[in-house]
Amino acid sequence: MPVPLPFDPIARAAEKWRERWGEGAPAAPMAAATSIMRVQQLLLARFDAIAAEEGLTFARYEALVLLAFSREQRLSMSRIGERLMVHPTSATNIIQRLAASGFVERLPNPADGRGTLARITPRGVAAMEAVTAALHESDFGLGDLTDAQTSALTAVLRTVRLGAGDFEQTGEP
Repeated sequence: MPVPLPFDPIARAAEKWRERWGEGAPAAPMAAATSIMRVQQLLLARFDAIAAEEGLTFARYEALVLLAFSREQRLSMSRIGERLMVHPTSATNIIQRLAASGFVERLPNPADGRGTLARITPRGVAAMEAVTAALHESDFGLGDLTDAQTSALTAVLRTVRLGAGDFEQTGEP
């Protein structure tokens, strides 16, 4: 848990924003965006600490979940990078580290003679399940929110993601 600051850094930034650029440059969008980023950093630190109990980082845990959710529990490096929104080199690095720990195995890609597939191992499944249980126990760091607030937050952020082109709008919620 981080040491609490003696002030709200987002409120301070908004105050400084208004002083520097005046009321013509509204501080609210900046404060909202930087709040999202700060919460992401706080949650990621908490998630990394939880994942470390199983010898993982949160990024490696996400890769294991992605592999576990895939039809054959294996994916190409390019697909992993695409789904995790990381550069293919970063995806390769994540998989190399997971393979070194025995959480995944690397296989030749039959569809691409030069490519590699990553497949989750039973040890990887066990680690992923343990981290998932701990994340559930921690309410994914959002235990201070009510169920209604969590749903509202998800809906608001979905609107931002849709506007940014994160996914195509369909009939699904």
